[in-house]
Amino acid sequence: MPIYAYKCSACGHDEDVMQKVSDAVLTTCPKCGAEAFSKQLTAAGFALKGNGYYATDFKNSGAKPAACGAEGGGCPCATSN
Repeated sequence: MPIYAYKCSACGHDEDVMQKVSDAVLTTCPKCGAEAFSKQLTAAGFALKGNGYYATDFKNSGAKPAACGAEGGGCPCATSN
C-alpha cells in the first residue's frame, strides 16, 4: 500500500499517510482543519503487508558463510602482515 506525504500550507503540519491508490486525495488538515492539505512530491514509499513477503523474499535461510580452509583456525585473508 503506498505511503503519501502531505503538508498543510496554512499551519505547516506534515504527515505521512498510508492510502490505497484509489482513495481520494486528502484536503482537510487534521491539525488545524484548513482546506490546505496537499500531497507532496516525494520518492515512492510503500509497505509490504501479509505474512508471505518476509518468509519467501527476505528471510535468511540460516546458512552460515563457509569457513576459511586455512590451517590453525585463523583466516589469513582477513589479517595483514
